[in-house]
Amino acid sequence: MTAPRTLTRTREDLAEFLRMHREKIAPEEVGLPRGRRRRTPGLRREEVAALAGVGLTWYTWLEQGRDISVSATFLDNLSKALKLDAAERRHLFLLAHQRLPSELGKTWCSVPPLVRTLMDDLPTRPAYILNLRWDVLAWNAAADKLFNFSAHAPERRNMLWLLFTDPAMRQRLSPWEEQVCQMLSSFRRDFARATEDPAIEALVEELTKVAPEFKAWWKNQEVNAPCQGVRHLYLDGIGAIAFEHTTLTVDEERHLRLVYYAHKGADTEKQAFNEWVVG
Repeated sequence: MTAPRTLTRTREDLAEFLRMHREKIAPEEVGLPRGRRRRTPGLRREEVAALAGVGLTWYTWLEQGRDISVSATFLDNLSKALKLDAAERRHLFLLAHQRLPSELGKTWCSVPPLVRTLMDDLPTRPAYILNLRWDVLAWNAAADKLFNFSAHAPERRNMLWLLFTDPAMRQRLSPWEEQVCQMLSSFRRDFARATEDPAIEALVEELTKVAPEFKAWWKNQEVNAPCQGVRHLYLDGIGAIAFEHTTLTVDEERHLRLVYYAHKGADTEKQAFNEWVVG
């Protein structure tokens, strides 16, 4: 039986994809000498096969578009050999008709300028950017007034750290314990995605030593809090106030998220909050 036309076309696309990326890599990029007798651009097939840990014949058949099966492990090795980025890796798995394995998360620490501009255009809507470790990478003036991020050293501008160690943050969240437990269960999901990131491991280890509540609650293993809902805060001069909050993905590849707060009360309370923010 002949293969369906769709599968044949996909194998042809896979073959062309592999050739293109193989020819884009200079030998020096993977620690190989260029040599004087190299006639083809980029890497040779045998070099890619060796880097990916497979035989030359098998890799040649794959690059020729033949109907052979491949494993997810091999595709991951091939992605590394061809220096594919995350989007290219996903495309390789798609062309090979393989389910993409989940990629371990990594902590990212830079924010696109346009995202900063977006937050600055929200003068009365507190907003800030978190990475996978919950470092607060950027914020607008309203968020700074609410949570006082700029008063802390850069290495301590971490939302989880502030929740458990900053007395002002403890007073701001009311009730503190209930809301912090919810936020901790959200953080646990990010922790599970970055279990090999030493930075996030170090954060958990340090909090376990300095915050008794964190040490006790971290053992609960709860992972069920949504990243949106209502947050109850206490503001000096206003009192208890409720905010709707949600989390928006800014960069899925780098796990950057924008946390956005909007006042939930009556118009008079909104006006009081707006005056408090700009005051």
